Amino acid sequence: MIECMTAFSAADFRKQFPILREMINGKPLVYLDNAASTQKPTSVIDCYQDYYKTSNANVHRASHALSAKATKAYEESRQQIKTFINAKSTKEIIWTKGSTESINLVAQSWGRDFLKANDEIVLSYGEHHANIVPWQIVAQQTGAKIKLLPLNDQGRIDITKISDVIGEKTRIVCCAHISNILGRINPVKEIIKYAKKYQALTLIDGAQAIAHLPVDVQALDCDFYLFSAHKMYGPTGVGVLYGKQQVLNDMSPYQAGGEMIKSVSFEHTTFNDLPHKFEAGTPNIAGIIAFGATLRFLENQQSVELMEYEQYLTQYCFTQLSQISGFKFIVKGQPDIPVFSFTLNGQHNHDVAAELDSLGIAVRSGHHCAMPLMQYLNIDGCIRLSLAAYNSIEEIDYVIEALRKITETTIAVKVPTMTHETANEQNNASNAEKNINALAVEDILSLFQHAKSWDSKHREIMMLGKKQARLEQSLKTQQSLISGCESSAWLYCQKQPSGNYYFSGDSDAKVIRGLIAIVLAAVNNKSAEQILAFNMQAYFDELGLLQHLSPSRGNGLNSIVSKIYQIVGA
Repeated sequence: MIECMTAFSAADFRKQFPILREMINGKPLVYLDNAASTQKPTSVIDCYQDYYKTSNANVHRASHALSAKATKAYEESRQQIKTFINAKSTKEIIWTKGSTESINLVAQSWGRDFLKANDEIVLSYGEHHANIVPWQIVAQQTGAKIKLLPLNDQGRIDITKISDVIGEKTRIVCCAHISNILGRINPVKEIIKYAKKYQALTLIDGAQAIAHLPVDVQALDCDFYLFSAHKMYGPTGVGVLYGKQQVLNDMSPYQAGGEMIKSVSFEHTTFNDLPHKFEAGTPNIAGIIAFGATLRFLENQQSVELMEYEQYLTQYCFTQLSQISGFKFIVKGQPDIPVFSFTLNGQHNHDVAAELDSLGIAVRSGHHCAMPLMQYLNIDGCIRLSLAAYNSIEEIDYVIEALRKITETTIAVKVPTMTHETANEQNNASNAEKNINALAVEDILSLFQHAKSWDSKHREIMMLGKKQARLEQSLKTQQSLISGCESSAWLYCQKQPSGNYYFSGDSDAKVIRGLIAIVLAAVNNKSAEQILAFNMQAYFDELGLLQHLSPSRGNGLNSIVSKIYQIVGA
């Protein structure tokens, strides 16, 4: 047993987050999607609400007491951020909607002014889409080129290959402080130092680092550093862009409107001083003031011991996950922060996430907004567990047991393959030999009536998916592909001489195959008029699907229906 030497009280810390007392699908919430967004403490929630109750007014622009009160709290948050990351001046702290907008601001405001044809933008293979796509857009606008830093086998930027990528044509180097999937701390200080040899600017995406590491932008000596409040126990819709004052002064405004101007006439406009030059329009005042409460909340914690506790969770979780049969981390070694990305042999990532969700466990599955990294690692996607300081050893044990059951529980079902020929045979099957593709609405309703809890209903969906006939490869075409499903899914249709339609479907994920079976029960061997007249929403409501399915599964379910409507309405 790994021992925790810290005096940090996770139990006391956890008590300050009211959502963690919620029940999900009849089970206590185990929230392990913190890399996507952290939960909020009561003090932050109260501060957000209190602004609207006692201080609601626009900032900077009015001459009344309420505006002065709001402006004071708003600018105090900026001062707190300056101190938190050790910036030289509040002029270097720009409020944005989040990390994504911060990167877009730099790409458009700096990139369009200073990049030219054949200049080089350096990224890494481990970047979030938000640190890729804005640079692709500005590269197309300016003629600049993108070069990529490779990763080592543990998922960190390979510092030994840096001289192969950064050189005389490099104008900016943009990389994550910590990858949102791999949980590794990149050697950003070395990268920044090397970029300076060529007078290249550096942008560090700190979205994942800010909640787990002390950040000192002067010590790093980067030109830009950015992060979002919602990943460090703060409100959504608030981001911070740090930029060196001289660099920001040389940049054009990103957006235009109120607040970012000094004077406006039809002949000429002059822009405001930093930081307001980049803050057009009414900002997220409530969120920014509540972010100040977040920083006060964190100041009241024992930061060193909190980080020690996170390391304890990281080591314990890594050790336990490593002992699961069929478990594979997507890169080697223990992560630097409690972010664990993996696959389970023989299990689709979405099926694992759906099974865990039925048990009240919130995790993330898919490509995690990092498709190029998935391609680089030669995988289609993965499952990610990401922990925060309010998580516990007991929660880890609960998840480990659930994952073990998923890998150990197999149901022997012989699944046929659907071909052009067998489609007609299955269509004509007798009720006595009813196959999964010939189920009727009444059969599905009967299954779900006996399943009282969502956990039981989820098992029925997975069983339907296990039994669903698989399409042969020749039927999995671009034409039969269902657009809008997060996992690959296909729908094959045959129109009978009677004018009725017969559908068969398939997906990489069992949960989607199960949802396909539910939909097909309502539409197979029906005319276009019957299909379009059937109240699909009422059917889903009676089954209790959409209120329990995750948003991505719900979107997948609706995409299946939309594909059918598209076919019969054509």
